[in-house]
Amino acid sequence: MCMLVAATLLGVRRLIVNADDLGLTHGVNRAILESHTKGVVTSATLMAGGAAFNHAAELARSAPGLSVGCHVVLVDGAPLLDRAAVSSLLSDGSTTGGSATGRFHSRLPAFVVQAVMGRFDREQLVDEIVAQVRKVRSAGVQVTHFDTHKHTHIFPVVLEAMVGAALMCGVPAIRNPFGPPGGMRIRHLAGRPSLWKRYGQVQILRNLGRDFRERMKRAGLATPDGVIGVIETGSLDGSLLQQALENLPEGTWELVCHPGYHDAELQAANTRLLASRDEERQLLGSQELREFLERQRIRVIGYREFASAG
Repeated sequence: MCMLVAATLLGVRRLIVNADDLGLTHGVNRAILESHTKGVVTSATLMAGGAAFNHAAELARSAPGLSVGCHVVLVDGAPLLDRAAVSSLLSDGSTTGGSATGRFHSRLPAFVVQAVMGRFDREQLVDEIVAQVRKVRSAGVQVTHFDTHKHTHIFPVVLEAMVGAALMCGVPAIRNPFGPPGGMRIRHLAGRPSLWKRYGQVQILRNLGRDFRERMKRAGLATPDGVIGVIETGSLDGSLLQQALENLPEGTWELVCHPGYHDAELQAANTRLLASRDEERQLLGSQELREFLERQRIRVIGYREFASAG
């Protein structure tokens, strides 16, 4: 059977279109559902601690064709577990004896320092991730896959905890946060200097990709060949997406997207992605994108189908 699956997939380009941040706001929830029912979104990842979690879970239950994963939050948010149970994961006031915030680090650079210095307790990471999965499941939502807010599982200490939690909870797939080799090139961003810094950061972290794939293989977990749309986050438009899709290699890849409604609730949320969510919502629901995918012979699938086939 495995040989048959491999043979049928040879030479095929498949795309999982995953909308992050389900549960952030009611407008984001509505946009993701619309982008699924009227557009090309096949999967979404739900934030267990999101302000609009209950609404998101209700919509997820109403859309059986939407693969729903857990968008694990370890930065820029608050834990589900008590402060004492996740003390090593909290911002500096909670770990140095200062005024405890009871929240994760608010900025990614501070998180990276702690991760690289080995200051996160692995068991605390696993416990918090498991708690987030269990909350999603307790709302009647099947968890088909994992990813992380701001892609923190790029770093080995978080990835190790993610793998442990996936095996404990029976979550079959984890996002591969690394892009295709030779995918988005700097020449594609010539007129977009706002993306140069992110491009450089992604290139620097590429050397972690091999270890990621080897770890997934050893654990027996499914993972796509990589992602597109990470560099373009906040600036994704039809032109950039077309370039990425035209250069998409054979295999299964994931488009990371963030559709939403730019309303007062989103404006009050702690996110830099505002007007761009409206633009992505319109793009993902457009007839032009569906026709382009057909011309490119790219098959759009969800995480549930991907994990069961792999």
